Amino acid sequence: MTANSEAIEKKIINLLYNQGMIKTWYRDKPEGWTLVSNLWSPFYINLRTIGSKKLSYELLSQMGQAMGKMIKEELPDVTKLVGVYLAGIPIATAITIASGIPSCFTRCKWDKYLEKYGQHEVIEGDLVDGDRVAIVDDVVTTFNTKLEVKKQICEAAKKQSKNVSCSDVVVLLDREQGANEAAKANDMRLFSLIPFKTKGIIWLKDKMEDIEYSVITDYLQYNAKYQEKKLQEELRSLALKE
Repeated sequence: MTANSEAIEKKIINLLYNQGMIKTWYRDKPEGWTLVSNLWSPFYINLRTIGSKKLSYELLSQMGQAMGKMIKEELPDVTKLVGVYLAGIPIATAITIASGIPSCFTRCKWDKYLEKYGQHEVIEGDLVDGDRVAIVDDVVTTFNTKLEVKKQICEAAKKQSKNVSCSDVVVLLDREQGANEAAKANDMRLFSLIPFKTKGIIWLKDKMEDIEYSVITDYLQYNAKYQEKKLQEELRSLALKE
């Protein structure tokens, strides 16, 4: 990694925190969050609102350029991106604008109109014979969602009678809570612009309260103990200054 690349990544992570897209139990929500994986978490990363933020153009532009560069260098054979509903869609589009790699996107699997109207597509966009597809998303925790997306891509390819491959996932942030190991176990590869546990959180240290930083770094190492309701209640009391 070059010094310039790291500077851009630091800028992105700081913009995300300043714009309220990286939330903490201490600053934003005392009760914390339950993730899709059913894990309780003292922090939450939400890029679904990125297009409405004051610095959305700067953020998306920086992301598109940095992630596009990473894909070109690490995955030169990728010919198509698939942005994951919902936050992965603007990110994939930003990468397309910056890199020229075409992008598709997934439909919400709970969309009640999928079965009734239109063309009933689970992937919007054209796949081409020989496409090497990379899944694009904002965050990864356990990798389960990415496996579901791969199934959607395979389903779409079969419906379109196209021979495509999909073995790569590209995310802005990896929470580093087992996703890389899960990817390898499923013969896939995970690429992240900012590994949150080993880099992202460290770059935010000066912006956080000491207790905020201490709890989140400890959680990233030992998340199992934070699933205890008693500890969650103690953290809630800390946030409420009780």
